[in-house]
Amino acid sequence: MSVHTTAMGTGLGRSAVLRDRAFKPIAVGQSRAPAVVANAQPTAGAVQEPLMVRAARGEKVERAPCWMMRQAGRYQKVYRELAKKHPSFRERSETTELIVEISLQPWNSFKPDGVILFSDILTPLPGIGVNFDIDDNKGPIIDTPIRSLEQVKQLHDMDFSKVDFVGRALTQLRSEVNNEAAVLGFVGSPWTLATYLIEGGSTSLYKTIKTMCFSAPEVLDALLTKLADAMAAYIKYQIQAGAQCVQIFDSWGGQLPPREWEKWSGPYLKRIIASVKAEYPTVPLTLYANGSGGLLERLATTGADVIGVDWTTDMADARRRIPSNVSLQGNVDPAILFASEDAIEDAVRDCLRKGGGQRHILNLGHGVLVGTPEEGVAHMFDLSKRLTYADVAQH
Repeated sequence: MSVHTTAMGTGLGRSAVLRDRAFKPIAVGQSRAPAVVANAQPTAGAVQEPLMVRAARGEKVERAPCWMMRQAGRYQKVYRELAKKHPSFRERSETTELIVEISLQPWNSFKPDGVILFSDILTPLPGIGVNFDIDDNKGPIIDTPIRSLEQVKQLHDMDFSKVDFVGRALTQLRSEVNNEAAVLGFVGSPWTLATYLIEGGSTSLYKTIKTMCFSAPEVLDALLTKLADAMAAYIKYQIQAGAQCVQIFDSWGGQLPPREWEKWSGPYLKRIIASVKAEYPTVPLTLYANGSGGLLERLATTGADVIGVDWTTDMADARRRIPSNVSLQGNVDPAILFASEDAIEDAVRDCLRKGGGQRHILNLGHGVLVGTPEEGVAHMFDLSKRLTYADVAQH
């Protein structure tokens, strides 16, 4: 796919030029910081952008685009077979060829409207000087938890050579998908990443980081600011490599009371989004926070183009509470994919109706569950392609 042609003579408007200038592919073996390609040239021709990109921006579309969080993973037989040959998760998520192959597995099976990079929210941590491992039983393990200002000061700006496999994979995915679907990147929110860095890994209580909110606020603020700037740079890197939309996972933001979220998550999300939008104003950014029913209005103040809604919130309620100029994503209960085709269709139709028509990206309210029947996933994707807004409105 040619991406080096100038805008002159293409008939593209200014907004299209701003969108296209974001993508200049990263060659194999190459890594770069965002500033290096600030003047990347737009693609040739006024090719219509993927359905998901247009829906995220609020452009009028005939149906809701559909992709699923964790659409590449253990529920697929083809993934399990690959994992037997490559048992290390970090090998699978940090080897360009494997990232591309795994990311394309659901694309080859179901043709979703979004193809998300197979990666992990912890993947960029070595880029700022944090080592980690992933244990099959314990999950993520941070070698040295960060709990002092001196440790925060030792963190450095993003070193993109540590994540060059991400850039190469996104560029290859963009070429493979060939604009038939949107290529998605993603990052973790500062608060969510900080929970791992401070707790030393996964936690269900968040005692150490929540205590630091009151006992060492200056340390927590310094860490969250460092993470916000690093993730903003990482998003720009992904956009330059080929990502057409990027999702920010504030996975553990819902663990904070609304007042504390406004202090310890919201400002750093706004910092990221403002930084990215200053350079790439037309690239859609999605914000998803699990357990965010009490935070929806606050999520919408961050500047994100799309708010992901989990399955515990009624989509009609979400549509009422979020401004009409912000798109929604979600929020079918992932457990419904274990049910009959009729039950899946009923849930999908209900979600589409309550989404209000337009500005809606159909998704699950959480990731695909391990053990989910592939037939259930296939049926939901088939429904998404068949059910236009007009059809949903008539039934």
